[in-house]
Amino acid sequence: MRVEQVSLAAKAAGQAASALIYLLQDVSFQVFPGDRISLIGASGAGKTSLLRLLNRLSEPTSGKIYLEQDDIRQIPVTQLRQQVTLVLQESKLLGMTVQEAIVYPLKLRGLPKSTIQQRLQECLEQLHMPTEWLERTEVQLSVGQRQLVSLARALVIQPKVLLLDEPTSALDAGRGDNILKVLTQVASTRQIAILMANHQLDLAQAFASRVLHLHQGRLIQNVEVAQVNWMGVREVLAQADKQTGQDW
Repeated sequence: MRVEQVSLAAKAAGQAASALIYLLQDVSFQVFPGDRISLIGASGAGKTSLLRLLNRLSEPTSGKIYLEQDDIRQIPVTQLRQQVTLVLQESKLLGMTVQEAIVYPLKLRGLPKSTIQQRLQECLEQLHMPTEWLERTEVQLSVGQRQLVSLARALVIQPKVLLLDEPTSALDAGRGDNILKVLTQVASTRQIAILMANHQLDLAQAFASRVLHLHQGRLIQNVEVAQVNWMGVREVLAQADKQTGQDW
């Protein structure tokens, strides 16, 4: 996947019709199979906005995004999202049971029942999800459990690129650590590229092979994880959060 000089602007609240604020500005980078990318930055830096652009939940104001050699705007949205799958912090089961929600994308693709069952079972084992969850509905799950189900639904699709927005934010430390292990294994064995936005720098560091650091909508670092000055990053984030608090 290739991102070329992408910007995203929105109308500034309470300003003249022509006044815009840039959520992202001139962002460029490339994603390779098997990449484990931690997307870091302060609140409002543009992390979620960038993830939404990559599977067309939003459209860029300027710039282009390519999947392999194809402009993603030329790929039917349903087909694109089977290849570039986004897991948001708060996902819905849309009235389905856990099992129905997880396998729904596979049924849409017309996969054989045996393949669907095999992927489901493999995912349950990887994520340590009890089988008694399968018949539960959304109201019977905690926020963390729904987060885990959403991740399972994405993993069974086996996309080329997996986009994760704070996937461990509502999970306890044990489950969070296991998810990072599963994601690392999936990236390596299936060559799935994973971009994970995470405000927990220790988890971001443990997971990543590469780090993208967004600051006020601009990409200020795109480096291998071993090259990151984590103390410097913490200082930048602290200053940005302080400034955000003053703005409020």
